[in-house]
Amino acid sequence: MKKMILLVNVLAMAAILLAACGSGATPVVTEPPATEPPAATEPPVPAWTAPDGALVSISVEAAPSLDGTADDAVWAGAPELVIEVNGGANFDDTGSTEVHIRSVYTGDSVYFLVTYADPTESFFRSPWQLQEDGTWLKITDPNDHGGDNNLAYEDKLAFIWPINNSIPNFETQGCFVACHAGENADLKPFGNKYTANEGEIADIWHWKSIRNLAQVDDQYLDSTRYSSDSVEAGRHSDPKDSGGYANNENEDKTGPAFTSPAVDPTTGAPGYILDSEKVAIDPALLTSGQYIPGIIISTIVGDRGDISAGWNYENGIWTLEFGRALVTGSEYDVQFDDLAATYYFSVAAFDNAQVRHAYQMGATPFVFEPR
Repeated sequence: MKKMILLVNVLAMAAILLAACGSGATPVVTEPPATEPPAATEPPVPAWTAPDGALVSISVEAAPSLDGTADDAVWAGAPELVIEVNGGANFDDTGSTEVHIRSVYTGDSVYFLVTYADPTESFFRSPWQLQEDGTWLKITDPNDHGGDNNLAYEDKLAFIWPINNSIPNFETQGCFVACHAGENADLKPFGNKYTANEGEIADIWHWKSIRNLAQVDDQYLDSTRYSSDSVEAGRHSDPKDSGGYANNENEDKTGPAFTSPAVDPTTGAPGYILDSEKVAIDPALLTSGQYIPGIIISTIVGDRGDISAGWNYENGIWTLEFGRALVTGSEYDVQFDDLAATYYFSVAAFDNAQVRHAYQMGATPFVFEPR
């Protein structure tokens, strides 16, 4: 009996132990899933912004047509900058106008569109007029006492760019760093232009509405002072191989040497004679009072002629389109060889004035919007 009770107890204990062991699964410790460390990220690149007051040139696939009509679609997307110029002659006796500028660039060239108000189209640039006695009179400004014609001249526009940042303070003062008003006043009433020191050089783009033919005259500025051998002081023309403009005058400079069937004898328009169309003057065809232009022009070949252009005058507005290679390789040109750099320029406008231009105060930064 005791054995039976003992067996029952053993079996009961075993049942209890088995129940305890089966009452729940043995907990399993698991590791969290392995994760890759976060990838290192570059800080965000800030959006490109142009300097305050800058003229921004935008990238385009195709170059605009340089015909003075400004109807190419590329211009519509280019931001416009307006520069006020003051202190010049004429411009309806205000001496002022506003120059509107846009710019675009392609893979190898840069282009500009310029418009500005000018009350008159000035083509009457010192023509010859036949007198009743058969002699010729050169029409001039009676108040011109030396390179200061403000009556019988042409309309012009100029940009000036420091080359290799060689002109100190140009960024703040503009072309004033090179202007010397009143110097040699007895010979040059409007003064001279030159830089302060040797090695300071600027590129001048000087558009001349009568003397240029589908180009902007490419010039430069250095530190040369006025003298009998350098009456233009620091202003010089870039080298050329041929072409350009020349006075239309006979050997003794008493009258014109050539005329052209394209010239209107009653007005002298267009104000110039194409070298390709010039013909000898036939006295039998002359009429008292008629005009013959005083200038003969042709395309400039060489460094001086590397800025192509087209222009038009309509309803009191000049429209000028021009462009050149970003990099010309000339020591006399600003080189746009770093599209991330900031360049500076100043602008001037001439209304029927030889030298008394309306000028910009200070300078304008010029940048290329990244592609």
